This record gives sequence, structure tokens and C-alpha cells, in this order.
Amino acid sequence: MPNHWNEERLGPPYPSYQGQKWLELHSFRGPLLLTSGAILEEVTVNYQVYGQLNSSRDNAILVCHALTAGSLVASVDDPEKEPGWWDPLVGPGRALDTNKYFIICSNVLGGCYGTTGPASTNPKTGCPYAMNFPVITIRDMVHVQKFLLDHLKIKSLKAVIGGSLGGMQALEWAVTYPHMVEKVIAIACSGRFSSIGISFNEAARRAIMNDPHWRRGRYYGGDFPRQGLALARLIATITYRSRESFEKRFGRLLQEEERANPFNFFEQFAVESYLNYQANKLVRRFDANSYLYLTKAMDLHDLGMGYASFAAALRRIRAVVYLLGISSDILFYPQEVRGLAVTMRREGVLSYYEELKSPHGHDAFLIEFPQVKTFLRDCLSH
Repeated sequence: MPNHWNEERLGPPYPSYQGQKWLELHSFRGPLLLTSGAILEEVTVNYQVYGQLNSSRDNAILVCHALTAGSLVASVDDPEKEPGWWDPLVGPGRALDTNKYFIICSNVLGGCYGTTGPASTNPKTGCPYAMNFPVITIRDMVHVQKFLLDHLKIKSLKAVIGGSLGGMQALEWAVTYPHMVEKVIAIACSGRFSSIGISFNEAARRAIMNDPHWRRGRYYGGDFPRQGLALARLIATITYRSRESFEKRFGRLLQEEERANPFNFFEQFAVESYLNYQANKLVRRFDANSYLYLTKAMDLHDLGMGYASFAAALRRIRAVVYLLGISSDILFYPQEVRGLAVTMRREGVLSYYEELKSPHGHDAFLIEFPQVKTFLRDCLSH
């Protein structure tokens, strides 16, 4: 596989969705051999950097994003841009201190924020890949990130950090490139995806594929499967929160409490209104086919894939691993994350577990910034 990628400065590689604001980012092109054996002849990866790489080139931290996020982890370099998904944690003097560290975040392979994905042009046909895009894995995403770091001439990482899908990538880094990573900080994730998680993802994918506008993925230039993607996001949002969170915030309130008629079939409870808002918000900024492929990559996540066993894969790890579970998470139960730390220690990995106390469920790592800040600072200072 060639490892020389030609750098270009490109605009959007394909039209934005529903008014999504694109950022001008550096891009790379080159063939990529996937875990499945398929080959992508051209690959583009868009990324953002924050801070300065030191003369020794050893102060880099890779931050990996979750399912529907992108490379804009923070907007500290240009306050006029839209806010990043971890804005309070990245910047001068913050947990990910850009006075000290060089922070890198790239959009994952299969995404729709500039990195090659189903909406990208297939060089063989001149049309979007759609469902001709090959199935990808978390490991494939990590290989793309490694190509990016090779171009930047970065041979070691102080840390790889991520939550949820991003945490899966961080763990995969520890196994796939063990001598390159000093610390792995993985939040609300596991070493292999659970059957209940796969079930939730299948329900979401089915919602998209049952939308008549999906057309087996060939909707580019036509009607977008809005209803299907909205329903997929609604299903996912339920798993991202907790009973306690919903009860505390919404209870049984009706959306229009003062003038509501509970016997009007279409009258909404406040929680229904919230779910629909979150669903429609995603439709304005995300590609439905990317949602299918990224959730499939989550389902395939298994650190032991391709090794003699799961334990054998863990024995490859040389990094110190810090795992953070979330007390109310129903997607990655805290005991599952704690169990991974125990299993790692059994296989000789120096691993630590902490638990974020929050009623907000899986999404707490995007909400409980003071606790996440403390955790990150403690991990990086050890």
C-alpha cells in the first residue's frame, strides 16, 4: 500500500447537506487497504489542529470524535466559527491545553464532513459511492488517522482520547499501534460492542432503509430520506439519555401545558417535542448513508478481530489506559467499562477505571464538562 499522500487544499468534496456549514481543511489522497480486503483507490481526510507542534514533535494528542460529530472539536482558533463539540475542554489553559499540546482531530473515514464516505465521488464511476462504499471498521478509521500523522511527521502521541465511537478508536490505537501511544483515555465505550448496542443500531438503520426516499442509498441529487434519518436519531437519542434525566427534565409535562388538550391525539408531551427537535436537527447536518456505515462500524468493533483472541489483542497494548464509565449510561453500562479495565489488568495492561456520576446517561461526556475536565487533567498529569 503506498504511503505517500499528495496534499491539496480543497473546498467541500461534495455538496453540503441541509445547509451544513463546511470548513476549509487540508486534505490527502491515496489508496487504502481496508480490513475487509476491499481497497479505496482515493481517500481524503479532513482535520483540524490546535496549538503548536514542538521541535521534538512529541507533544501531540489525537482526539477522536463520536458518531455524528466531526473534526471541529473546538473553535478556539477562530471564535467566529461554529462552536466545537468539546469547546470548554480545548484551548489555552484548559484540560487539553493548546499552550502545551498539539491537538489533532480528524473526521472519520465514512463520515460526511469532508473525509471520504458514501457521499464521496467514486473515481471509477464519477458518481457518489452510496451503498457501493465498502464496509469499514474502527481499525480502518485508525489507519487513516495514522496516514495523517505520518504526513505530519508525528511518530508518537502523548495520548489518544475519545468518547463513545471516539473511545473505540482510542482503544483500537492502543492495540494496532502499541509503540506509538503513551496514554489512551477512553470514555463510555468498550473493547467490543454489545448485542444490545447492535440491536439499537439495527433499529436505527432499519428506520433509514425503510424510508421510500432512501432508494438503496441512491438519493444524492434527489429527495433526502429525512423521515428515516430523523427516526434513526430519535431512537439513538433515547439510548443517549437516562430515565432519571428524562424524568427530571420533562416528567409528564405536555409541550403546551397551559393550553394543552391531552385528548388531542397529536398533542405532544414535552419529551416527545425534545426527541423530535433532536431528530430534525441531525437531518439538517448529516448524511443518512454515513449514519448507516458508521453504526455498522460500531457493530463490528472488536479489539480481538484478526488476533488469536481478545486477550491476545489486549496483550499488545503498551500504553497506560484510562477508562471512564458513566453511572447512568444504558448504552455502555459502567460495569462493562469497569470489566474491561479488570480484564486489561489481568493481561498485564496498566489500566485505571473511574466513574463519572451523572443523571444524563451516555451523553454525559458531552455535558458534564467540569468532571470530564478533571478526569482529563488527572490522566495527562500522571
